[in-house]
Amino acid sequence: MTDSERNSQHSEQAGAVALPEGANDADQAAQWRQMVEKQIRGRGIRDPRVLAAMLTVPRHAFIPTQFLAEAYNDQPLAIGSGQTISQPFMVASMTEALELSPEDRVLEIGTGSGYQAAVLSVLARAVYTVESLPELGEAARERLARMGYNNVRVHIGDGTLGWPAEAPFDAILVTAAAPVIPPPLTAQLADGGRMVIPVGSADTQDLLRIRRRGRDLVTESFYQCRFVPLVGRHGWSARSMD
Repeated sequence: MTDSERNSQHSEQAGAVALPEGANDADQAAQWRQMVEKQIRGRGIRDPRVLAAMLTVPRHAFIPTQFLAEAYNDQPLAIGSGQTISQPFMVASMTEALELSPEDRVLEIGTGSGYQAAVLSVLARAVYTVESLPELGEAARERLARMGYNNVRVHIGDGTLGWPAEAPFDAILVTAAAPVIPPPLTAQLADGGRMVIPVGSADTQDLLRIRRRGRDLVTESFYQCRFVPLVGRHGWSARSMD
C-alpha cells in the first residue's frame, strides 16, 4: 500500500467515525467526544477534516499511563524529558492554520510523543518529523509504527535545521517556542507553503503563520501562547535553559 493509499484509508476512517473507536470504555469515549465538541469545535475550530482527525487519533495512547484520567482535558501533559504533549485545542488550532490538503508533504519540528504527527498523518500524504531528544524520538517512532501511522518518518536531530534532504515541504509545523524564525525552515518551505510557529520570549510567544509567495514571506499573527523552548542552532541554547 502506498503512502497516499494509507492516508486515504485514514481519511475515510476519520469521516466515518460516530464515536471514537479507539476508546478503552464508554466513559473515555464520552470524554473524547466532549473534548472535540466543547474544547475544539466549541472554541471556533471549523475545518471538518481537522475535527474528524481529532476524533480519530486516540490522545490517551500518547501519554504516560499515570495521566490517563486527564487524557481528554484541555491541558498540556508531561511526557518525560522535560517535554509536554500540547493541549488538544492547540493541536487542532495549529493544524487548522496549516490549511492542509491530502497531497501535502508536512515537516513537523518537535515530535514529542508523536500525537501531533499522527493527527497530521490523517490529513496529509506524508509527515516528516524531527525530534532532538533520542529517547522521545525513538519511542515515538515505535509507537507510530505500532499504531499504523505508516506515512510518518521520524528523524532524530536538530529541528531548527529542518530536514533538507526531504525539502521542500508544503507545510511546516513547529511545536516548540523559537526566539526567531529559523532561516533553514523558511528555506525549506515550498512556494505557496505555510509554516506555523510560536515565536517570542521563553515565557510568552505569538503564534505566527508564514506563507511563502515566490521569494516573499508573508507573516500573520494569531494569538499569544506558551510552549516549551525550541533548542538548537537557530533556537535557544541548552545552556540558556539551565
